Amino acid sequence: MSAAKETVEVLDKGFVRLVEFMGGDQGVVDAARVSYGGTSKGAEADRKLIAYLMKHKHESPFEHSVFKFHVKTPLFVMRQWIRHRIASYNEISARYTEVKDEFYVPTRWRAQDVKNKQGSVAAPALDHAALTERFSTQVDAALACYKDLLAAGVAREMARMVLPVNMYTEFYWTINARSLMNFVSLRADAHAQWEIQQYGEALARFFREAMPWTYEAFLLHSWRGRNPVLDAQRAELEPPKALAR
Repeated sequence: MSAAKETVEVLDKGFVRLVEFMGGDQGVVDAARVSYGGTSKGAEADRKLIAYLMKHKHESPFEHSVFKFHVKTPLFVMRQWIRHRIASYNEISARYTEVKDEFYVPTRWRAQDVKNKQGSVAAPALDHAALTERFSTQVDAALACYKDLLAAGVAREMARMVLPVNMYTEFYWTINARSLMNFVSLRADAHAQWEIQQYGEALARFFREAMPWTYEAFLLHSWRGRNPVLDAQRAELEPPKALAR
């Protein structure tokens, strides 16, 4: 496995870091060709094979390339993240360690989308500064209560119950390329909550750098969402449309 040290910062205190990586585009090609005893036929043929696999939904070869990430994210994002079950997780435990004073505090607030029960919309009319101040006061009070409980002798596993879901957590996440594409498809899309979209974009960045042929095929043949970053990358790959006469 190869290792990478690059860290992409996300939100105010979060990050995504690629710890290890195995397989790559070549791993996909080798896994696909072994089914009929074949070997690599050169870069151009291998690249076309990956595009063919993606276009025709032959996705099992993509399971042979694997990413291991170190992620720091708020708990409420983590709750959405673990809905992606075809992956391995190991999270820091607040039973074993005292939590850090690290909480996600937004500076811009969104209003409830009246058309989408689980969505939100921009709300410039809100008093964002006042809302952030009120929110921060509540977070500080929860943290103070947590520390008071610990000082009184309460076990960490019980004292943590008072902490809000904007508290940051950290975990290791090992996932194959096929499942990573599913994550990016759903979580980088505009319908996802804005905060997890930022992580979807960060993961797409690592994906693009580690597996450029697969990422290109993913954008052209699999990506159906809406995201300004991914949409712009896809537009660069698409052949120019014929001029109307």
